[in-house]
Amino acid sequence: MSLIGTKWKPLVLFHLLEGPLRSGVLQKKVPEISNKMFTQTVRELETYGLISRKVFPVVPPKVEYRLSARGKSLGPILQSLDQWGFEDCGLS
Repeated sequence: MSLIGTKWKPLVLFHLLEGPLRSGVLQKKVPEISNKMFTQTVRELETYGLISRKVFPVVPPKVEYRLSARGKSLGPILQSLDQWGFEDCGLS
């Protein structure tokens, strides 16, 4: 839980289950997150080896995030949590 037990980490990881996303696109998928918190979150996830960051040498800079193999292993857990929340709200 110490690796993903914050407000934003599970959301960022969940959105990356769709595949690699550019930094701006990923941040827009979590609209409530501030720039500072987004940067802190993705840096921690990268430090933990759950995501990887690729910087493309273009102007303007392009940064892309993707799940690592370790991050992908969280897929079933994150999807189960999503389904649980969906059912708990009576939306199923």
